[in-house]
Amino acid sequence: MNSEAISAIVSKHPALKASKAKLEAMEAGAYVVHRSWGFGQIKSFDESDQKLVIDFKGKKAHRMDPVFCVTSMEVLPAKHILARKETDGAKVKELIEDDPVQLVIDTLSAYPGKAASAIELEIVLTQVVGEEKFKRWFSNVKKQLVKDPRVGVPAKKTEAYIVRDEPVSAETEILEEFANTRSARRRISLAEDLLAASIKEESKSSLATVLSGITEAVRDSNQLDASERLYGAFVRDELAKILGHDNGSTNPSQSELIKEVRGLTAIAEKIPVHFQSRFLDLVKETHPLEWREIVFALLKTSQGKFTTECINFLMENGQADELAAALKRWKTEQNLRAPVLLWIIKNRHSKKFSKLLNELITPRLLGAIFFAIDYEALQSAGTRRIPLAEALSDDADLISDLLASADTETARDLGNSLLLNQGFEELTKKSLLARFIKLFPSLQSLVSGESETKDEQFLVSRESYEKKRVEYEEIVSKRIPENSKAISVAREHGDLKENSEFKMAKQDQGVLMGQKAQLERDLARARITDFSEASTDSISVGTIVDLRDVATGKAVRYSVLGAWDSDPDAHRIAYKTPLGQALMGKKVGEHVKLKIGSTHQEFQIAGITRFIDAK
Repeated sequence: MNSEAISAIVSKHPALKASKAKLEAMEAGAYVVHRSWGFGQIKSFDESDQKLVIDFKGKKAHRMDPVFCVTSMEVLPAKHILARKETDGAKVKELIEDDPVQLVIDTLSAYPGKAASAIELEIVLTQVVGEEKFKRWFSNVKKQLVKDPRVGVPAKKTEAYIVRDEPVSAETEILEEFANTRSARRRISLAEDLLAASIKEESKSSLATVLSGITEAVRDSNQLDASERLYGAFVRDELAKILGHDNGSTNPSQSELIKEVRGLTAIAEKIPVHFQSRFLDLVKETHPLEWREIVFALLKTSQGKFTTECINFLMENGQADELAAALKRWKTEQNLRAPVLLWIIKNRHSKKFSKLLNELITPRLLGAIFFAIDYEALQSAGTRRIPLAEALSDDADLISDLLASADTETARDLGNSLLLNQGFEELTKKSLLARFIKLFPSLQSLVSGESETKDEQFLVSRESYEKKRVEYEEIVSKRIPENSKAISVAREHGDLKENSEFKMAKQDQGVLMGQKAQLERDLARARITDFSEASTDSISVGTIVDLRDVATGKAVRYSVLGAWDSDPDAHRIAYKTPLGQALMGKKVGEHVKLKIGSTHQEFQIAGITRFIDAK
């Protein structure tokens, strides 16, 4: 915009007099960020209708009134990093990859006072680096910024990053903040940062003050929980080593802080990852007679990387056989927790652990995995991710490995458990079931859930149909409600992790729902008959067949009836059985070879009568 246009706008809107400099900056070629449209570039000013013409990402030649742009749009200085990304993209890309700290400094330098809040900085850098890459990239950059004397790094997101006029060493900055805070937690964190910094010899004289402050915090502060106090004692003792002090008599010692065995699980859940190995060594030193039992108990309830630390610790201390036995026992007792299960499936092909895990990779382990996922889904609110469920979905070979020794019925039961599991979305269930079906094609019905075609229906007597229907009603109206009530009562008993009643009730639920689904499919396929359509031309459903043993001449009689009518003691056989199928369609005089019991015999059809006529 030229000066005449700006003067005309200010004359018409006197309140914009204070924004005259911003209006002057709205010139062709300037880069801008609009509150709604995002990043763009002013292309021109159309004097005919007093509108700016701006190219935004995805919205070219957008016309906007400068009056409204004053409050909704920021004009970027030429050195702003977003502008530089457009004008010198190769250099900015080089900074992202090779000198990210300088990129942050350049970004901050465009702000007044060379300072910007953590939130402001991250919003801009996300646009520069790219949303997908930014989180991991900035996580690494922050570690470099803490050590760089040119940049002041805020402790909170509401505070500002600042480019210092005079560089300040990391240890000097830490020492200054340590002196200015009374928070025990913050002092421990600062002392930890001090250990990570490269401490110069001349700075060591100031460490005595830090050591004194940390010692006081660990001993007297009521802000710290047990894990924070233990880690504070560890940091205290590491500082003492640097100063050459003998800290053996300082109270409380690390060993004193873990003397109470009952509190170790709570401590283990919160200690920093890099302290986990030292923590296990400390447990062994403090409890020389009980350490094995303690570490096994910690493993049982472990999470994340601590699971791996516990297993490595037990292996390194000669407990491989005991570990294998414990894992098998926990699997049998349904006490394998999700983190341990996750470790097992991720390491099942590892050379280091193959001997330990080979016997665990069974269908029963898949059942334990489903239970753990279902339990976690019950405990978590909303859509929180379940790592074990994600691992089962992402590992294309896992289900086939676990079902390698399964029979069809076991696979069907596990498939039904999957369908009932609350830890998977429906599409994921279908995807996982496809892996079942690849191994066991007969499980296709679990996916479709539909009745089979008319050609695949089967004949049943009314009596046997009524028995099945009564069985179904018993499950639906009595046993499933009773089971639901048992689950509800068991859940009220508290922590589900150690709740055997809950586990048993959930297992019963899987069986009952599987039986219900199978009965629904069977009843839908069944066609009731009174066997009146049977003829004596050949053996069919509803006929009585007289057989003569070719070798001995001995006679035997069978009634070939409906699919659910087998009664060996009464010589009634279902036409769907192998014996029934061998007889179907045969005529008087024909021979048939049958396997009855463990013997093979040849029979001749001696006669065919109708079952309905014999009643």
